[in-house]
Amino acid sequence: MKTTLIFGAFLLFSQQIATAQTSTYKLVKGKIMTEWATQVTPENVHQEYPRPQLTRENWVNLNGLWDYAIKPKGQAIPTYFDGEILVPFAVESALSGVGKTVGKDKELWYNTTFATPKKSSNDRVLLHFGASDWETEVFVNGQSIGIHKGGYDPFTFDITEQLKSGKTQNLQVRVWDPSDDGPQPRGKQVKNPHGIWYTPVTGIWQTVWLETVPATYISGLKNASDIKTKQILVTTEVAGIVAGKQVKVSAWKGGSMIAEQTVSPTETAKLTIKDAELWAPGNPVLYDLKVELVDGKKVVDAVGSYGALREISMAADENGIQRMMLNGEFLFQYGPLDQGWWPDGLYTAPSHEAMVFDIQKTQDMGFNMIRKHVKVEPATWYHACDKMGMLVWQDMPSGDMGNGWEMKLGVLGSQSDRERTPESEAIFREEWKEVMDDFYNFPSIVVWVPFNEAWGQFKTKEIADWTKNHDPSRLVNSASGGNFEMEGTRIAGDIIDLHNYPDAKMPNPGIYGKENILVLGEFGGLGLPVDGHVWQQKDNWGYQSFKNQDELYTRYSGLIEHLGKLVEAGLSAAVYTQTTDVEVETNGLMTYDRKLIKFDVSKMKSIHSTLYNK
Repeated sequence: MKTTLIFGAFLLFSQQIATAQTSTYKLVKGKIMTEWATQVTPENVHQEYPRPQLTRENWVNLNGLWDYAIKPKGQAIPTYFDGEILVPFAVESALSGVGKTVGKDKELWYNTTFATPKKSSNDRVLLHFGASDWETEVFVNGQSIGIHKGGYDPFTFDITEQLKSGKTQNLQVRVWDPSDDGPQPRGKQVKNPHGIWYTPVTGIWQTVWLETVPATYISGLKNASDIKTKQILVTTEVAGIVAGKQVKVSAWKGGSMIAEQTVSPTETAKLTIKDAELWAPGNPVLYDLKVELVDGKKVVDAVGSYGALREISMAADENGIQRMMLNGEFLFQYGPLDQGWWPDGLYTAPSHEAMVFDIQKTQDMGFNMIRKHVKVEPATWYHACDKMGMLVWQDMPSGDMGNGWEMKLGVLGSQSDRERTPESEAIFREEWKEVMDDFYNFPSIVVWVPFNEAWGQFKTKEIADWTKNHDPSRLVNSASGGNFEMEGTRIAGDIIDLHNYPDAKMPNPGIYGKENILVLGEFGGLGLPVDGHVWQQKDNWGYQSFKNQDELYTRYSGLIEHLGKLVEAGLSAAVYTQTTDVEVETNGLMTYDRKLIKFDVSKMKSIHSTLYNK
């Protein structure tokens, strides 16, 4: 028996070597592609450091070609695999090289090897996943080390004890994703894509990487700020802590240290920034941070990070209408609904350059905000927004849908929350908390949005209050375009948000404006299908379609002219649908392949600038 197992392991290893030597990775053809897709190779795929708010030099990127297999649910680790998949692209995507669906009755298996990390006897080896959708079980050298449930939050396993002697280690991953057959958050993924619902995303879709750390190490940071005292506040999490250790935190600008404080691991460092500049669109000032775990004069561990001085709040204007305030001043926030989908990578941009392209074009067109719609991006996306000065509203991905909503008071939804099972509620709460915690440090995020259009919306006031209590430093938009629980004229959360297509409208200032920020959470949706740049040739869709770019711009400019009047009447923010076309939706500012911008960028910037001067 033992001889058979050894021979089987040798055969599997030989097959892996043969597969690697005869790799024939190719894009799956049949759909439109971005220009970046053809530049992707197994060697260069997403090599950027994946965690910009907690950096270390000692790390290894595991992205590249792995083995994959699609098997009936419940089977053991496969001994044979179907072929190769390019990680971190979902198996359904063209860039994965596979382009196959999985579904609730099957599981996706991965297999790869990695070089044994160099480490001292006391060091720990951590295995990180940026994101994997949805239930992910990880095996190292055949041993299960844990299961993570959640499609949008990063997770980590300490694999030190599972490492064996030798030059290489084996890694297998099992993923089960029921898509819209399950209650879990899944955004717009459905097993039968149509209309505003898109292709499923199963499995690993963000970077997988290794990190070697000391036995006692910095495992997390919480960076906040107080603009009144001009302080950056840094709270450190330390794993494996022992007595005698301290944390030294310093702030840097232009290579010079400008503040420093040493505290115990349980204390918050308060760094007073002399001549501090506040972070805002047009002035995205970031301060580099160095955090060291010290034992006397010895540095035990050190990480890099950054912070900013920024405050988002609400306050009444001269007419008593509540306004959205950035650093104590009203700034109208206007941006596109950004779904973050790609024709070639689905949830995963072909490259970092491609990902930043969307943000840059949004900024070039004169938008100062992005609503990240029912999807969570890699940390590098938010880092780019921080550096570029782009405000972000972050949605929680929807799930467990099925409830509707009724009209009341003309434009606002009534209370018709969904009855969720205890399991469904627990799944939502756990992942929403993880999202808020994992992305807390990014100053660009100014609004949390737990629900969209009553999709799976439940216990609205309770969830809105819980969100606000968990992170009081940001505004809460309890239900963008959804149902609202009223307490007199005040709704749950800070914001009352309606959706209206295609024209710009706003909640009634006389009824709601005294206690709530007034927001137009979605409007527009003006469609222009462009031949040669569409997901499919027929049956494309938009809220209102046009024949050419001139007609499209004329209609859009009329929307902006009316929007300006609403700003004067008390509107604090608006979201235009949408950044790009997505699958059969053709109402983007750009085509889905990003090869054509449907509007004159300079004209867009010019007309948008009038909105910020009201």
